[in-house]
Amino acid sequence: MKLLILTQKVDKNDSILGFFHDWLRVFATHCEKLTIICLYKGEYDLPKNVKVLSLGKEEEDSFTNRFKYIYRFYRYILQERCNYSNVFVHMNSEYVVLGGIFWKLMRKNIALWWTHKATPWHLRIAEKFTDIIFTASRESFRLPTKKIKIVGHGIDINKYSFVDRRSGIGDRRLITVGRVSESKDLKTMIKAVEILEDVKLDIIGGPLDEKDENYFEELKQMVKDKKLDCKVNFVGPIPNKDIIKYYHDADLFIHASQTGSLDKVVLEAMACGLPIISCNDAVKNDLLRKYPDLIYSKGDYQALARRIEKVLNTSKEKRAELGKELRDIVKNNHSLEKLIKKICKSYL
Repeated sequence: MKLLILTQKVDKNDSILGFFHDWLRVFATHCEKLTIICLYKGEYDLPKNVKVLSLGKEEEDSFTNRFKYIYRFYRYILQERCNYSNVFVHMNSEYVVLGGIFWKLMRKNIALWWTHKATPWHLRIAEKFTDIIFTASRESFRLPTKKIKIVGHGIDINKYSFVDRRSGIGDRRLITVGRVSESKDLKTMIKAVEILEDVKLDIIGGPLDEKDENYFEELKQMVKDKKLDCKVNFVGPIPNKDIIKYYHDADLFIHASQTGSLDKVVLEAMACGLPIISCNDAVKNDLLRKYPDLIYSKGDYQALARRIEKVLNTSKEKRAELGKELRDIVKNNHSLEKLIKKICKSYL
């Protein structure tokens, strides 16, 4: 198969999108040729059958950037037209809006990956051009369409290895990973930590825009006002390739995201055998239906605190058993190799 992939960033060191480097590596094993168009090109290590073309965001010259990106986009999809017969757009539905009519004229098969409850105008237009829309869960795509195909997420089950925490020291370390934004409801986590004894919370991730920056300042002030500096640690962004150590060192993963979609970081934690607690709709419906003690209601910090206390007070043996069960869920339903096979077969 000859495949064109369009994505925001190719950079294995990126704290948010570094995971997609693993996707590209596995895609390459299923493709004769793999051509990638990205907005930003950083460090990567991919097989010889892969060509990476950047629209140029990594360049210092910012003059007329938007026109430069659009010009290069059309130049690349036309000059490479003989090197691909199928198109896979990752999250950026704007690319389908820009290229959809040309790909249709060139008789290319168009697929879009989308995992977010938002339904912006460009997604609504993109839906008209796509042949198939891949998503991780029912909650991850909210437009009514017959084109949707639920395929789960893609986690490298070998990379995110299981750690038996029965011999660990200090069973009170909490962790959360992801963008620092209001939708992640970090304030509820901080309130829960405040009423718990002998726990520490590592918040891994950072803000992406001005709105996030303002929220981040509110969080830091909140921690300061509540005198929680010794209990809440803002670690900052960590490259995806280095995040495994933090999963391995933690005792419990806390997830308060209200985006409604199935977050990849939850599955990464589970793949490491790390127990999780979440209020997210997709996580509750798809992953934790059999585990009511790992679920709480959105914004209810007291319920979250009770759940944390109950899990941490469980014996190490039972937590290890729970961790293995959660890892099996990822292995059976969200492995990267299975995901890429599903996607590639859908083009046939």
